[in-house]
Amino acid sequence: MDKKRKIGTTGYCMGGPLVFQTAAAVPNRVGAGATFHGGGLVTDKPDSPSLLIPAMKAQYLIAIAENDDQKQPDAKTRLREDFDKAHLKAEIEVYKGTMHGWCPPDSQVYNQEQAQKAWDRLLVLFKGALA
Repeated sequence: MDKKRKIGTTGYCMGGPLVFQTAAAVPNRVGAGATFHGGGLVTDKPDSPSLLIPAMKAQYLIAIAENDDQKQPDAKTRLREDFDKAHLKAEIEVYKGTMHGWCPPDSQVYNQEQAQKAWDRLLVLFKGALA
C-alpha cells in the first residue's frame, strides 16, 4: 500500500458526515470526498460536520437532493462559504427533481438520470483529485 497516495471517500445520507469526519481526521491522506443526499452536514450544534471544513485539504462533490434543499435551503450557501474560506475546491449542487435517497438503484425514489450525473461527477472528481 502506497501511503503517499491520496484516497477518496464517499457517503450517502448519514454517511455524508462521516466523509467530513474522515477528511478532517486524516487530511493528508484524503484527496477527495463526496456526499450524495448527505444528511446533517450543516447544523447549529457545536459538532456540525461543516465546522470540520477548515481542517480538510481535499476536493469535494456535495450532491444535494431537491427536497433536502427545500427543507434546509441555506445549507448549500453555508457550505459554499465554508469551502471558499478554507480555499477548497467544492462542487455543490442541488440535483433537480430528486428526493432524498435518489442515488441507490434499489431506492423507491431512485432517479436514474440524476444518479448517473452524480456518478459521472464523482468520477471527474476522483480523476482530478486522486491522479
